[in-house]
Amino acid sequence: MLKSTNLLIVDDDQSMTRVFEKIAQEMKLTFEVAKDGNEAVRLLGEKQFEVSLTDIMLPGFSGEQILDYIKKNNIKTEVILVTGVGSIESAVSAIKKGAYDYLTKPFDDVARVKLLIEKALERHRLVQRVYELELQHTHTEKFEEIVGKSQNIREVFATIDALSGTSSTVLIQGASGTGKELVARAIHARSIRKTKPFVVINSGAIPENLLESELFGHVKGAFTGSVSDHMGLFEEAHGGTIFLDEIGDLPLSLQVKILRVLQEGELRRVGDVHIRKVDVRIIAATHKDLMLLVKNGQFREDLYYRLNVINIGLPLLKERLEDIPLLAYHFLNKYREKVKKDVQQISIDAMQALQAYSWPGNIRELENVIERAVVLCSSDTVSMQELPSKLLGESCYLVAGAADADLAQFNYKDAKNRAMHAFNKAYIGKLLKANRGNITNASSMAGMDRSNFKKLIKKYEIDARSFKSKGELRDV
Repeated sequence: MLKSTNLLIVDDDQSMTRVFEKIAQEMKLTFEVAKDGNEAVRLLGEKQFEVSLTDIMLPGFSGEQILDYIKKNNIKTEVILVTGVGSIESAVSAIKKGAYDYLTKPFDDVARVKLLIEKALERHRLVQRVYELELQHTHTEKFEEIVGKSQNIREVFATIDALSGTSSTVLIQGASGTGKELVARAIHARSIRKTKPFVVINSGAIPENLLESELFGHVKGAFTGSVSDHMGLFEEAHGGTIFLDEIGDLPLSLQVKILRVLQEGELRRVGDVHIRKVDVRIIAATHKDLMLLVKNGQFREDLYYRLNVINIGLPLLKERLEDIPLLAYHFLNKYREKVKKDVQQISIDAMQALQAYSWPGNIRELENVIERAVVLCSSDTVSMQELPSKLLGESCYLVAGAADADLAQFNYKDAKNRAMHAFNKAYIGKLLKANRGNITNASSMAGMDRSNFKKLIKKYEIDARSFKSKGELRDV
């Protein structure tokens, strides 16, 4: 697990920051400082903090919005809000949302501040311990090369761990872009075969007339152009693991030969009379419903059951909303190094747009979006401006507002009102869609109070029920 930093100090007042730094040093605590909300979100995405001292009044985004971000993304950081006397009502409201406590400034009792920090640290460690016991063992946010901390991705981590001492055949099922090859590599890296080859083949990417030779090899003269013996990928993987991606595309004529390798550990090169023994672990993957292919006679039932010894189902990215900030910063760090640009963070509104989008292309699409944003970014912060229009909704570019009429024919005030009406309606609709009609989750993602969010739903005549799955419970 990543080593936690004790304290995150978020304040734009340098004199107050120095006071907190001195207190942290006296308490021998490790700490980081953020001067605004964007920097705080970046640090929370990259590191683990036990406690955050966060000013309520910050440039751009408030301390309450940072608290909402922490709670929405299941970040296990205790928040102590720092407030002026006039903002105590906001601090009390924030405690109801999950803040640990609040401090009023100016303060003279440094001992009380230290005690409050100690109690928050104690609370964090207790909660963390309970969380670890619930999981039985701790997983990092980065497991091999797989990034995430949501419950459904942790279940994948646990399955990979359970496979570490075995050579069992594994079937990975998931939509395109969900990370099937990364999971296969993680299984191999934690297996007893990890020092041996890991060989990848995409069954759907190679022409059928060449696929048999690629998999099993051929001997000289087996067909026109075969001027020498050729070792196939199964033999190359001897002692290690072969990853058969998109095995649902494998022709029936080759399925029986794969079955022979699984059952007997042997193969025959194309044009050869000799049987060759191979010791190889097979990990297969598909985005298709193999049982449906079996019923339709397109996939051998005996091969299906041989492959499906251990089944790992990968979630869609839209089912892993709390992982999106982690993944986004993972790709941000990757591409800022690659293109040599000093892009440090993602603005809160841009992150909200990332989390509101449905991601039909899953993790691969998110990676492409972040790479594009880093390339286009001209500052240290990825903003809404660098995101593609498909993420922002047509209204963000006034397309929806201009659909009824050309905005230029109105005065500024009327044009702005029309554009904002279109934006608000589209934005609320996208949030409800991303949260399947759950008003509580959608309002949290928007950083809004639930009652105010419901007022907007009513104002723009949006039916939240239309976004719910059939049979889903009502969000009351």
